[in-house]
Parts: sequence; C-alpha cells; structure tokens
Amino acid sequence: MDRRRLLASLAASFAAVATGSAFANTPDAAAPKPAAKRAAKPKAKPKRNAAGGAWPRTVAAPVQRAETIVVSLNKRMLYLTRDDGTALSWPVAVGRSGMSWKGETRIVSKHVRPDWQAPASIRGGRGPGPIIPGGAANNPMGERALVLEKHEIAIHGTSPSMRGSIGSAASAGCIRMLNEHVMDLYERVRVGTPVIAIA
Repeated sequence: MDRRRLLASLAASFAAVATGSAFANTPDAAAPKPAAKRAAKPKAKPKRNAAGGAWPRTVAAPVQRAETIVVSLNKRMLYLTRDDGTALSWPVAVGRSGMSWKGETRIVSKHVRPDWQAPASIRGGRGPGPIIPGGAANNPMGERALVLEKHEIAIHGTSPSMRGSIGSAASAGCIRMLNEHVMDLYERVRVGTPVIAIA
C-alpha cells in the first residue's frame, strides 16, 4: 500500500470513530453499562412501646384538685393532677368486670421490686400460694408498687408477658402500668397522695 492509500485508510478509520459507526455492529452486551443503582432501603419506623408513643402526656386535669392521682376506669388512664389545671397522663389496665372499684383512697406505702403473693380475691378459697420474689420475670408487680389503703389494691408495674394488657380491663382490681411508667410515677408522688377512681 502506497503512502497516499495508507493516509486515506487512516482518515476513514478516524472518521468512523468520530461518528460512532465503528461500533455499529458491536453487540449491546459488549458495550459498557452504567452501574445499576441500589434501591434505597425504607427508613425504619420509630419503635413504639406497648402503649403507643411517648408518655406521660400533658392534658387537662379531669378534676380540679392538685397533686392527686385520678384513675378513669372507662378511659383506662391514670392522671396525676398539677396545680396549674393540667395533669400528666399514662395508660393503665384496670380491674376486670366485677373487680374494678370507684371512690377515694390514698397511698400508704411505696415499694421497689416488691415480692408478690396471690391475693385472697383470686385464690378462690385456697390457701396462700407461693411467694414470687421481687424482680422475677413472672412477678406481676413489676418494678414498683404504690400500695393503697384499699385492701389488697396497688398501683404497680407489670411482668413482660402482661405488657399487652395495658389499656384493658384485665386486673383483679389493681391499677397496672408499664414498668417504665410506674417508675416515673413513683418518683413524682409521696405516701399520703390521694387516689380517686372514677368512671
């Protein structure tokens, strides 16, 4: 090939590259592909506790009487009233049918991780059952207990298996709270604090 033909051939090749025709017969699989984008992972939803959300919540006090615990049986809520007309509120489990109560009483003692023994109201005439030590996973009193002047009734925590009962009528008359909630309430009240149960 003489020099003139060689230059003409090189010129044709450069022209083909410039117009893209040099790849006209190249299979698609051979052409470089852009990296596939990874699908974005959905954001994890914030965890909520068994009672649904953050507590306590500030609401209008159900009674105009400061520094009083008020339990609403119908709403399944416990309120701690304040002197500004508001109250802190938490969800609770209340006594099941035939075992709930209304009226006024007061806190007579406060306990951390109390032992538990089945009260007479649920023993059905049988003798005292075993004592479940405080802190045990199956102890229904949970982390704290506020014992009321009313016989065998307390505001207390719960065992892990009973957390789902909060918001229902499920107890033998006691007011049941999540452990984290009763621990908070425990620090806010004193022996002698009035407790009122209303419809």
